[in-house]
Amino acid sequence: MPDPRQAATFRFVRADYADGEARLVYAFDDGPELVERIGFPDAPELPAGREAAFAAALRLLHFVAGISYYKAGVPRRIAVDGVAPDAETAQLLDTLYLHGLGEFAYQNGLDLREHIRFPRAGTHTPAAALDLPARSLLPIGGGKDSLVSVELLKRHGESATAVWVGNSPLIAACVVTTGLPGLNLRRQLAPELFEYNKAGAWNGHIPVTAINSAILVVAALLYGYDTIAFSNERSASSATLEYAGQAVNHQWSKGWEFERTLAAWLRSHVAADLNYCSLLRPLSELAVTRLFARESRYDAVFSSCNRNFRILGPRPADRWCGQCPKCHFVFLALAPFVPKPRLLAIFGRNLLDDESQQQGFDALLEFREHKPFECVGEGRESRAALYALSQRPEWREDALVARFRDVVLPQLDAAGLALEPLLRPEGPHGLPPRLAGVLDAFR
Repeated sequence: MPDPRQAATFRFVRADYADGEARLVYAFDDGPELVERIGFPDAPELPAGREAAFAAALRLLHFVAGISYYKAGVPRRIAVDGVAPDAETAQLLDTLYLHGLGEFAYQNGLDLREHIRFPRAGTHTPAAALDLPARSLLPIGGGKDSLVSVELLKRHGESATAVWVGNSPLIAACVVTTGLPGLNLRRQLAPELFEYNKAGAWNGHIPVTAINSAILVVAALLYGYDTIAFSNERSASSATLEYAGQAVNHQWSKGWEFERTLAAWLRSHVAADLNYCSLLRPLSELAVTRLFARESRYDAVFSSCNRNFRILGPRPADRWCGQCPKCHFVFLALAPFVPKPRLLAIFGRNLLDDESQQQGFDALLEFREHKPFECVGEGRESRAALYALSQRPEWREDALVARFRDVVLPQLDAAGLALEPLLRPEGPHGLPPRLAGVLDAFR
C-alpha cells in the first residue's frame, strides 16, 4: 500500500448520490480510490427545484469530509478533478483545514500553513430561497448540551427531529428518551484509511462537527428542513494554546467563527432560507449545566465521556470512564447545580474525592497545565465551580476541593471567581427570528 506521506497531491476525485447514499471519492496521487459512503435512510426523491442546491451541498460535503483523508499525508498540493471551487468556497475550505487541523498539526509537530491552499476558479450565482419547511434538525451527541436544546425547543413549540450520525446505542437511547422523532444517518469511512493509519500515516484530531454539519446540509435538502440547530456554547470559541503563529482550538468547528462563516456560505451558495446556528451560543458551559440540572429524566442515559464514541478501540464498561477530561469537567460543572447524591448516582463515584485525579483537574483549572484538548469549558469556569464548592459544607472536605482551597486558591484573585457573571448570556448568536425566543429561557 502506498505511503500517503510520500504523496505529492491529494485529489478530490468525484462525488455522486443515488438511492439514499452519497459516495465521496478521494485519492493520493494516482493511488487507489478512497471511497466514503454516507447513508440517508428512507430518503425521499429530491423535490423539484432543489437540484442546484443539492449539487452545491453534495460538493460541500465532498470537500469537508475529505479532511479525514487529507490529514493522512498532508501533501503540498490539493487538486480537484473537474471544476475547482469558487474563491469564496476555497477560502472557507482553506480556513477550515488550517484551523480544524490545528490540534493535529501541533500534536504531530507540523506546520500546515504552506500546505493548505484549495484551487479556485470563477464565481457563483447567489442561491435562491427554496421555501423549505419551517422545522429543525437537532443533532444529538449523547451529552448534556444537545439534551438542553431538546427541552428548549420543546418549550418553544418548535417542530424538530433528533438526528445523529453513526451507530451509537447510547445516542439512540438518548433520542428515545427525548420523545422526538429520530433520524439516524450512516457514515462509512473508506477502509483503506484504517490501513494507512496502521502503517504509520499521519493521524490525529479532525473537526468532526464540520463534517457532521455538511452531512446535515444534504439531509436538510433531502428531507425538508429549513434549520440545522447545533448545541455549541460560547466556551467552544476559546483556544487552548498558540502554535505556529495561530491559536489552536480543539473545538474550532464548534466555535462562533466557523458557525457564522458556514451559515453565510449556505445562504449564498445553497439556499437563502437555510439556517445554520447553535441554540446555546450565548451561554457558558456552566450556564448549560445549570439548565441541564433542572431536568433529571436524562440522568440514566446521557454521557459526555468520549470513550463511548470511539470508532476503534475499547469503550468503558459503563457510561462514564471517570478518568478523561470530559468526565472530569462534566462532573465539576454539574456539581454547583446538582444535589451531591444525584451527581454521585450519575457517575457512580466521587471524582473530587480521588487524589489520583489531581492532574486532570489541574488542567481544567489551567493551573500549571494548559487546558486539555477536549470539549471542556474555559479555565475560569472550572475555577469558579471549584471555588463555589469550596464554600459548601457537603463538598469542602473532599480531597481535591480541599486541595483547591489550601493550595490553588491562595494564588488566585478571589474577586474573579464568582459564578453568577459566568451564567449570564452574552456575545453574538445566529438564531433565526423564529427561534430568537429560545433565548428567553436563558434569562
